[in-house]
Amino acid sequence: MALLLLGHAATAEQPRNVLVLHSNNRLAPGNIAADAGLRETIAGTADRPVRIFSEFLDQPAFGGEAYERTMTTYLREKYATQPPSAIVAVSDNAFDFLLRHRAELLGPAPIVHVGVSKSHLDSIPKLPADAIGVPIEYDFSGTIEQALRWHPAARRLVIVTGAAERDRGWEARLRREVPLVSGSVPVEFLTGLPTASVLQRLRGLGADSVVFTPGYYEDADGRIFSPRESAALIAGSANAPVYGPLDGFIGIGVVGGRVPSFEGMGQEAGRIVNALLAGAPVSEMHLPKIEPTSLQVDWRQVKRWGIDEAAIPPGTVVRYREPTFWEAYRSAVVMTAAIILLQAALIGALLLERRRRRRAELAVQRQRMELAHASRLAVAGELTASIAHEINQPLGAVQTSADAADLILQSGADRRDDLTRIVARIRRDNLRASEVIRRLRALFAKQEPERVRLDLSAAVGDAVTLLRTEARQRDCTVDLRLASTPAYVLGDHTQIQQVVIILLINAMEAADGLPADRRAIVVSLDRLAHSATITVCDRGRGLAAGHEGKLFDSFFSTKARGMGLGLSIARTIVEAHGGRIWAESGAGEGAVFRVELPAIDSLAAHAVVEGS
Repeated sequence: MALLLLGHAATAEQPRNVLVLHSNNRLAPGNIAADAGLRETIAGTADRPVRIFSEFLDQPAFGGEAYERTMTTYLREKYATQPPSAIVAVSDNAFDFLLRHRAELLGPAPIVHVGVSKSHLDSIPKLPADAIGVPIEYDFSGTIEQALRWHPAARRLVIVTGAAERDRGWEARLRREVPLVSGSVPVEFLTGLPTASVLQRLRGLGADSVVFTPGYYEDADGRIFSPRESAALIAGSANAPVYGPLDGFIGIGVVGGRVPSFEGMGQEAGRIVNALLAGAPVSEMHLPKIEPTSLQVDWRQVKRWGIDEAAIPPGTVVRYREPTFWEAYRSAVVMTAAIILLQAALIGALLLERRRRRRAELAVQRQRMELAHASRLAVAGELTASIAHEINQPLGAVQTSADAADLILQSGADRRDDLTRIVARIRRDNLRASEVIRRLRALFAKQEPERVRLDLSAAVGDAVTLLRTEARQRDCTVDLRLASTPAYVLGDHTQIQQVVIILLINAMEAADGLPADRRAIVVSLDRLAHSATITVCDRGRGLAAGHEGKLFDSFFSTKARGMGLGLSIARTIVEAHGGRIWAESGAGEGAVFRVELPAIDSLAAHAVVEGS
């Protein structure tokens, strides 16, 4: 264990010195833990640092009066020039050594004892007033009682102690306490035996036994051990659960016990040293009556011996327990869950935004359809006279034929051949009028766009046919030049027809008021490898400089009463069909409007028809 010497006199510039004297060797687990607690607690300042030194008595390997005189001389001479300010002794042997040789060492300094048992302090006739500390008492009875509670089927309690003087003191205490807690369980003492004999006896135990040992310092053969070393041999050989009262036993095969903390002892001693260095009088120190103990267990041994986890009391210190998945990866799990939730929220937001965008696109598409339909109705208004003339022509012919037939019938002559020809003309003119109405209804009807196989020649031809009367009224000529091979696209017949009508009307309006030779319009359809191009070429006033890029913008118009929607609607329809529309100045005069649409070959067109 350890002895800490702190000298009295120290000037403001001198450091305060701490000497730690351990009872046994430097590698004893209790020494290491107590020294760690002490060093982390003792506090110095920048102008008054605290220096800690360690020495070891190496008991029980060394002892006797001659050895103690040697150690006393050694300590006195070594620290004569660096005297400690106070003295702290750790463990019974170190405390006794200090009390026996205090006058020979370094003067009357306050003593802080660490790890000294209460029973040992009570056995000292007159304890110095300046020797203070918190006593320790290993909880033999509490550990045994807890062990028997966890093993209710136990039929034997085996107590193992050694042959050293301190071992005999532990044996005497156990013989007094065990009968009070063992109840009806028989007790067997293995005391002061050779280690080989002890281990052989322990190997013969069964699962109905419980072993308790405080460890020992020496066996019957004179072999020296530390309590931890002897306890490790016992736990490694016993075929029964082993319990002990020291925290250094946890981890070497012992199940556990009610133990004090050596590190906690060192911390408590460090706090006392701090108070003394700060000038606190010893008489005013209010210290705990005894070092607290806690129930500690080795989780691996708990599982090995089948102890019910539910029987472990709350507050028990469970060591060497493998953490659960949540305990080991809680931060990673929380972070992963947060990332997943964030991603889910982001995906949800994106899906919601996608739905909103889709709804907006559908709304825009519906508005475009409404606008296109309104544009077609507006065209109908502009072409009222032409439409009426286009219908009146066949109707007038029907009326003329009917009048002729009536005259023939009134004459009473047998002119069946003439009547047959008249009926044929009536049927033909009626079909002409019906076809005009059909085309107009298809053009001006409000319906959903289609994506079907479409022959551009038919769509362009229908548009030119609808506007021929309008062209004659405007004194314009329309020259239709179709491709020699069919040009098929995927699209809507009515919408493509509307685009051609918009371009033709614009061409006619561009030629208004110009000489007759400039009121000529050429509509052509060209079939290329992967596209088809509709071209409307006029010889009108042409395009004003800088207007090429604005012609297809909404509400841009060069007409006095124009709204600027026709070409914008045409561009929307063309782009919806995957094509493009543009304008350019003609060769010398007029303007040229081109519509390029992706074409499909005849096999693809046939497949579309079959699948429609």
